[in-house]
Amino acid sequence: MFFMEAFQVASEGVVMQLEFVWKHMREGLVVPILTVAVFLCLCMLLMDFAEKVFMGVVICFVKLCGRKPEKRYKWETIKDDDVELGNSNYPMVLVQIPMYNEGEVYQLSIGAACGLSWPSHRIIIQILDDSTDPTIKELVQVECRKWESKGVNIKYEVRDNRDGYKAGALKEGIKHSYVMQCDYVAIFDADFQPEPDFLYQTIPFLVNNPEIGLVQARWKFVNAGECLMTRMQQMSLDYHFKVEQEVGSSTYAFFGFNGTAGVWRISALNEAGGWKDRTTVEDMDLAVRASLKGWKFLFLSHVQVKSELPSTLKAYRYQQHRWSCGPANLFRKVVIEIFTNKKVSLWKKFHVVYSFFFVAKIVVHINTFMFYCIVLPATVMVPEVVVPKWSCVYIPCMVTLLKAVGTPRSFYLLVFWVLFENTMSLHRTKATIIGLLEATRVNEWVVTEKLGDALKDKVGGTKVLNRHRFNIGDRIHMTELFVGFYLVFCGCYDFMYGKNYFFIFLFMQAVAFFILAFGYVGTFVPHS
Repeated sequence: MFFMEAFQVASEGVVMQLEFVWKHMREGLVVPILTVAVFLCLCMLLMDFAEKVFMGVVICFVKLCGRKPEKRYKWETIKDDDVELGNSNYPMVLVQIPMYNEGEVYQLSIGAACGLSWPSHRIIIQILDDSTDPTIKELVQVECRKWESKGVNIKYEVRDNRDGYKAGALKEGIKHSYVMQCDYVAIFDADFQPEPDFLYQTIPFLVNNPEIGLVQARWKFVNAGECLMTRMQQMSLDYHFKVEQEVGSSTYAFFGFNGTAGVWRISALNEAGGWKDRTTVEDMDLAVRASLKGWKFLFLSHVQVKSELPSTLKAYRYQQHRWSCGPANLFRKVVIEIFTNKKVSLWKKFHVVYSFFFVAKIVVHINTFMFYCIVLPATVMVPEVVVPKWSCVYIPCMVTLLKAVGTPRSFYLLVFWVLFENTMSLHRTKATIIGLLEATRVNEWVVTEKLGDALKDKVGGTKVLNRHRFNIGDRIHMTELFVGFYLVFCGCYDFMYGKNYFFIFLFMQAVAFFILAFGYVGTFVPHS
């Protein structure tokens, strides 16, 4: 019957031949593959949903029961009177600020670090300058000499090379002889500005609880309202800090060190093996190794440190590549080490491997792109493959609402945020796969550009209007462009033959891909 049908079609023209080929290819190849893809995506979706519900329950319990850090751990404030007495019971604290060509923000970070309230003879400020621009290096040195003339114990350190990037700088910085006397090290990136009482808020937890190896503070964004892109970044990061970090701290005493705005017990850092540059997430690497040694971590949501979000698309893409590729590559390197470790419980191993790494760092990125941008749109052309409504409407809506609780003031931006996150998931998925396979760019490290006061009028102090510069010669991101056209094609097919109005979402998502493909998002620094 097949050959008879083929012979009949062959005599009826090219269109009929194409329909015949598509029909049998769809039945024998496309439908089975797409069915398996839908099944895998639904499994990953349920994994993510279960994690979000679990974290939502835990955070509600923490808030309703008032499980504040002061109630879970011993904490005694350091009295101001002790400062006047000059008691040596104050621990020696090292403050490290790694920087690389930070011409726009170096004064902010150095000034904030030198303004920390702590006995002057019990604190050392260490500037780790890997800058390659001689002008910026000279400006940083002048800034350090200025604070040194005011009585601040500040050290300016440089290296002959940039081996290991940030991890290498921190590793070299802690080798200096004067660090031997220090008990704790506070780390701040060049755009971070701690409040004067930062050490008084964090150090007591370490002093009074010898099992705590790390105290992490929350980030506060000074330029969240700069543009729509920074607003959407704030929504994602607020959920990370207010929910993910809080849940990890409250349930397992483990979470990923954010690389800045935290205080390490130096003995814990050394016991874990110190800084390693085997991945681009040296902070997460150190946190995992320290946790496997039995050290506990504490997150302080009420202690906030000012920082800057990347407001240009180029800087944000580089940052997201590092944040997605690094964890996947680290997972590949440490998963066996975690399973064979004998110092932590089986429950904590499960949390680190499954929840922290597999679901949050791999499944979420891959499924967001594959399900919403590839598989689900493809099903409009293959009606034999049925996607349950709960998977494309109910669960995604609930997950979105659970993640939006971190920034309620931006609730009205939910639709834009979903489209933006779906679009960025392509970039994150590529980075995740690169990390898992250790492919090209796996160790690429591009310092996130900070603008500082670059968007302000140097004369009048008023902010320049946010506009985006786009020239036809600027680079076009072809992958995003291709996916955009694919979604348009699926949307047109659904518009002509579908019955569920799914084309509305497909066209909106396609527009989001086109916007990012041409780089028409974020801000730019005017040249004049």
